[in-house]
Amino acid sequence: MALVIRLRRHGGKKKPFYRIVVADARAPRDGRFVEQVGTYDPAFNPPRVSMRQDHVDRWLKAGAKPSDTVRKLIKQVASAAPST
Repeated sequence: MALVIRLRRHGGKKKPFYRIVVADARAPRDGRFVEQVGTYDPAFNPPRVSMRQDHVDRWLKAGAKPSDTVRKLIKQVASAAPST
């Protein structure tokens, strides 16, 4: 079973809201998923992104492949996080 980290669309017509989920690559975009790991709301300026980074890292190490958009969001969250 090939796993992907991708966006799952919610919200009304012309008011999208996305959940970042880990799903089987064969499942439909808004179909079954394994785990929800974050949210993305493009309605705000700048868009709001929240992600459970530890869960995302665990799935990436397990072999899940992020979609292009999710890859950009992961980089955005990582660069915005305070470095310790």
